[in-house]
Amino acid sequence: MNSRVFNLLGGFQSMLFCVGIYVVALFFSIFICSAIFKALSTHKTAQNTTVKPLQTTGNSQQLVASR
Repeated sequence: MNSRVFNLLGGFQSMLFCVGIYVVALFFSIFICSAIFKALSTHKTAQNTTVKPLQTTGNSQQLVASR
């Protein structure tokens, strides 16, 4: 290779390094964000609501939902 080609590549070396690091960080952030989303979304779906009868002093009963 000609010495001129090496000088051109040397000038782009820092830019190529930054672009490479950016692509790798973007790639890993996809997995990290999806893992956090899955962890939080399963926590919300695990909550179940139940209906318990509320004891009143009269003859009528009221149903109240509790978590």
